[in-house]
Formats: sequence, C-alpha cells, structure tokens
Amino acid sequence: MAAPITAIQKQEWTDEEQQQQKLNDLKILLTANEQAINKILDIIGELNDIGVLEAANAMLQAKEKIAKIALGQVTREPITNMINNLMGAAGALTNLDPELTTKLVGSLTLGLDEGSKHLQSNKKIGTFDLLKVLNDPDINRAIGFGIHFMKGLGKGLKD
Repeated sequence: MAAPITAIQKQEWTDEEQQQQKLNDLKILLTANEQAINKILDIIGELNDIGVLEAANAMLQAKEKIAKIALGQVTREPITNMINNLMGAAGALTNLDPELTTKLVGSLTLGLDEGSKHLQSNKKIGTFDLLKVLNDPDINRAIGFGIHFMKGLGKGLKD
C-alpha cells in the first residue's frame, strides 16, 4: 500500500517563468484577435495623423489648469442661474400631465399656423368681428382656457 500524502508542495514560479507564461498568453491573445488589433492600430494611426493624440496629451498635461478654468466658468452667475432654471423647469415638467402637454403643444402648432395665415391675408379685424367670433366654439374654448390659465397663474403668484 502507498504511503499517505502528508504535505502538499506548492509549485512556485520564478519571475522569469511568470514573465514567460504572460508572454505566451499574450501571443495567444494577439493571434486570436489579429484583425481587431490591426483595426485598433489603424484608428490610433489616423488619430495621430490628424493631431488628436497630441491634443489629448497636451490636455492631460494641463489638466489642472483646464479644471480650474472650467470650474471658474461653471460658477459664474449666468451659468448657475441657467442650471437653477433648468432644474426648476424639469421639476415643473414632472408635475404636468404628459397627455395634456402633448395636446397643448399640438394646439399651439395649429394656432401658429392659423395666425400665420391671417398675417398673410392682411385682413383687418373690427370690433363687430371680435363680438361675432366669441360665438365660434374654438375661439370660445381658447378664451376660456386663457382666462382660467390666467386665474391659476394669479393664484400661484399670490404665494
């Protein structure tokens, strides 16, 4: 009967053997992906030819100066106002009903078309014309919407 194994010897690689193994693994990887590596090298060559790599290197060298300039620009009052306005508008848009917003934008487009047609006709609108159009259901609907919109706007401005 064989003697029992009492100790396991771990094979330790020397630095040279580890480097040789890594080189062999790299050779296998390179041969398996030759086409992709050639494309990458072509892209890098093109980027170098047009100066992109040189520009990127210069930017990396000046990264602290660029960061300081960018931070200085972002902290200017007009930029912070714009960011605050965008955040406020985004918050307001999340409270709106998407169907109503779509309907309102579509109506706005139709209104702009009708207004443009009127501008091209150069037709003058008189006082009696204004009274007559109040009976038009489309105009009555728009005026009612506008009046109630203004009422809501006024309530919101009161606070």
